[in-house]
Amino acid sequence: MLSAIWHVCPDNFNWVRGKMMEKVNSKVGLARTKSDQIVAELVAGIRSPAASDARHGGPDSSENMLRKPSRKMAAAAASPGRSGGSNRNTHIRTSRSAQLKLDTDEVGSGAALSSASSASLGFSFSSTGFVILPEDIADSKPFSDNEILEDLEAGSCRRKIGSDPTMPIYLKFTDVTYKAILKGGTSAEREILHGITGSVYPGEVLALMGPSGSGKTTLLNVLGGRLTQLTPGGSITYNDQPYSKFLKSRVGFVTQDDVLFPHLTVRETLTYVAFLRLPKIMTRKQKEERALDVICDLGLERCQDTIIGGSFVRGVSGGERKRVCIGNEILINPSLLVLDEPTSGLDSTTALRIIQILQDIAEAGKTVITAIHQPSSRIFHKFNKLILLGKGNLLYYGKASEAMLYFSSIGCSPLIAMNPAEFLLDIANGNLNDVTVPSELEDKVQTSNSEAKTAKGKPSPAIIHEYLVEAYESRVGDKEKKRILVPISIDEELKLKLSSPRREWGASWWEQYSILFCRGLKERRHEYFSWLRITQVLAIAFILGLLWWQSDGKGRQDQAGLLFFLAVFWSFFPVFTAIFTFPQERAMLKKERAANMYRLSAYFLARTSSDLPLDLLLPVPSITLVYFMTGLRLNAGTFFLTMLTIFLEIVSAQGLGLAIGASLMDIKKATTLASVTIMAFMLAGGFFVKKIPVFIAWLHCLSFNYYTYKLLLKVQHEDVTPDRHGMKDDSGFTEVVALVAMVFVYRLLAYIALRRMKLQS
Repeated sequence: MLSAIWHVCPDNFNWVRGKMMEKVNSKVGLARTKSDQIVAELVAGIRSPAASDARHGGPDSSENMLRKPSRKMAAAAASPGRSGGSNRNTHIRTSRSAQLKLDTDEVGSGAALSSASSASLGFSFSSTGFVILPEDIADSKPFSDNEILEDLEAGSCRRKIGSDPTMPIYLKFTDVTYKAILKGGTSAEREILHGITGSVYPGEVLALMGPSGSGKTTLLNVLGGRLTQLTPGGSITYNDQPYSKFLKSRVGFVTQDDVLFPHLTVRETLTYVAFLRLPKIMTRKQKEERALDVICDLGLERCQDTIIGGSFVRGVSGGERKRVCIGNEILINPSLLVLDEPTSGLDSTTALRIIQILQDIAEAGKTVITAIHQPSSRIFHKFNKLILLGKGNLLYYGKASEAMLYFSSIGCSPLIAMNPAEFLLDIANGNLNDVTVPSELEDKVQTSNSEAKTAKGKPSPAIIHEYLVEAYESRVGDKEKKRILVPISIDEELKLKLSSPRREWGASWWEQYSILFCRGLKERRHEYFSWLRITQVLAIAFILGLLWWQSDGKGRQDQAGLLFFLAVFWSFFPVFTAIFTFPQERAMLKKERAANMYRLSAYFLARTSSDLPLDLLLPVPSITLVYFMTGLRLNAGTFFLTMLTIFLEIVSAQGLGLAIGASLMDIKKATTLASVTIMAFMLAGGFFVKKIPVFIAWLHCLSFNYYTYKLLLKVQHEDVTPDRHGMKDDSGFTEVVALVAMVFVYRLLAYIALRRMKLQS
């Protein structure tokens, strides 16, 4: 178009071009003016909302309401975990984007839109760079880890976790060593810890880091008093006193594996722990309220009525299960809380929430020690102290914030930006990729043989480990030992209380028994009354009824076969049910006994007696169905005597299964031994062989099948002749006494086996 004008009227070309450029420049200038005006009004509104209202009152007041940011609204939106009505979960950025809504019709260029959007984010861009408004930096403070945790949890009754006062514990340990006995029948020992030194005081979180197999779990067990197989070397003091049984009720220990009953709900789990572990002076209602407080503290309100779940049962999530384990320990308001990798298997956000809980507990005056595998950078900066282990040796002990400075001082600095935890784990593993190599190691590699360096010419992991151990001992080790050995000014009464050898039980023996009895019924009712078990028992009963249909007309020999099968089946079934009792609960028994939750005698009696109602309910419909289908003796007395005989055999067979399981504590071995034993008892039961050789005649004296079969024959056939069935015609008193003796003897053997078992190995 311009070229055509130039050809027609070249004199007017410059005038036309000038007019068009003037129009374009005026539009761009208007856009820039609008943009600058918006930014200026935003800054003025943030700095002085009142002045902005006075200056922009009138017709444009509605537009100004969109442009003025409200600090109170932003603060309320930025803390969704706190009280904020129905909008507690509204993010601060959502509020700001609503307040900074722009009229795109008024802004006529992309430059103005860019400037306005950057202003909405708290930045003012220019040709020379950008400036961050200090007021917006202050407004961005709600975006902290604590606020994120509250937003995700949104608990309605959150309070400061572990705020109750407790007895402070100052833990110090110097030159701690530990040796483990190798398996395989040899007396060889392997040294796991090599002179570990450190301390942790109330209000601090001590993190143990290191690669797998570095000794983190062993050190935790030693500090928590859980290793009693061998006495660890060195010195470990709690308020300058050695470990005592009194500390069991003051130390909370969270294992790496979540050891919980799968069929109990979150509330039931914590309530039973409260009944068993809280002091006797508290009433039952107070203990229940304490459990509910912990549920609120840990943000478990939504899942408090959900079962825990397990491998084959769906329940709460992994993070919620881990918080339940922590809740079991903080219920007692412990002075020392020890945790073994509480963030393993959790996502970064859930792991951060767990560590924040530990930090809150420590800030309330508790002492917290945790082993952690590979934390994120945000988690790492929440630790007060750090111990870095490598192959059982101490590579660093001190403040977590000074770890990077220490390794830089010995020549190990990251060449790229990385997570401090990743850097420390690489160092502990002897990996110097993306890390500067100390000059001492470079000289050693150049002057030494090929064994000291890798294929890339870098020092081998063994040389790096040796250098790190020597560097710590020469630079920091002696100073830390001298500082730790300085005694702490502690009240003498507190020292005497810690040295008390007495155990503190949270409930009396009878209360422990009743609580464990109720817990056992609730936990195992799902297993005993599963449709698979009910179908199995009733199906076998129905088949027996069809095979021996109205057997009273077929002769006593056929009925003798039926009675013998009943004696064998109702001994086989309880034995293989009871075998799994103690091996499956070994981890739970070890955990709870180590925490002094109850006496072993109370647990054993509650565990065995709580199974009796469940074991004796299912045989009732089965025996009733078989009894009337097969046409056994139709007499009320005979029916109930038959039922009682079967019950007596079930209880004695259950005792045998408990004894085998408690003695071996291995399901495969126990199943094999039980199969052989039951087979021998069945063959010696008196049905297949009437005259047993003298040298093995003692076998039928141990067989409950033998005594049960004889009793059933005497109940059903009172006029039986001795010659026909090979037994005496008497009242059956001997058989009853033998079965009752087996009930108590087998259970006594099981209890002795549990007592001798190393629960704290």
